[in-house]
Amino acid sequence: MTRHLVSEVDIRRSADRFATEIGWLDSKHSFSFGRHRDPTNTHFGLLLVNNDDVVTPGAGFETHPHQDMEIVTWVLRGALVHQDSEGHNGIIYPGLAQRMSAGTGILHSEKNDSWRLSGGPEHADPVHFVQMWVVPDEAGKAPGYEQLEIDAELLAGGLVPVASGMDKHMGEAAIRIGQRHAALYAARLAPHGTVTLPDAPFVHLFVPKGTVSLEDGGPLDTGDAARLTATGGQRVTAGAEGAEILVWEMHAGVRMG
Repeated sequence: MTRHLVSEVDIRRSADRFATEIGWLDSKHSFSFGRHRDPTNTHFGLLLVNNDDVVTPGAGFETHPHQDMEIVTWVLRGALVHQDSEGHNGIIYPGLAQRMSAGTGILHSEKNDSWRLSGGPEHADPVHFVQMWVVPDEAGKAPGYEQLEIDAELLAGGLVPVASGMDKHMGEAAIRIGQRHAALYAARLAPHGTVTLPDAPFVHLFVPKGTVSLEDGGPLDTGDAARLTATGGQRVTAGAEGAEILVWEMHAGVRMG
């Protein structure tokens, strides 16, 4: 239900996120995740996970299960290898949109060891990526995987649909997700570049790189986020060095039991 929402701009600072640091992984969690539990911070709209991860070379998440979740991964720097029990494997890099629909159940791994697939030399570079989870429309669907290069579209500097289940993005969004009330956009903003956020009951703005100014929220630095409820379209302007932003447009919320 999205009726009777109170208009709000809720700024969440990078330093206030939950953190998991275990040698090979530096992970910052925008919402409750793993051992980090806060009953007042479990989700926003349909978005349950917004993890900002840095993984050292040769390391990563070994094979683990997921079920009934739409998972979108966006790489900012380096390369991430995805392999799953449905036979999908590939190297995710900046400008490549990727989603995995867990459905009835899937096993997958994510590692910073792209040389094993590419046959190139072993590298010493970390991979930095944001992984986002939204609930699907229906439980029990077949698992699925999709990826598509959208680097050329990002060069224009506007909001580019990365993943969507919304009717308005049929034939436009880079990849489809099984949630008809949600869409993810990315933008690479030039210095002082400006975009207007979607007008939706729930909009989640995350700044993984650079600094921006939000029309009714003020300055946001790297790692900051804004949760906008029933606020209408807001303008976002990059700072002097440009920025990259990730934006979820959501026309429904989820009730957590």
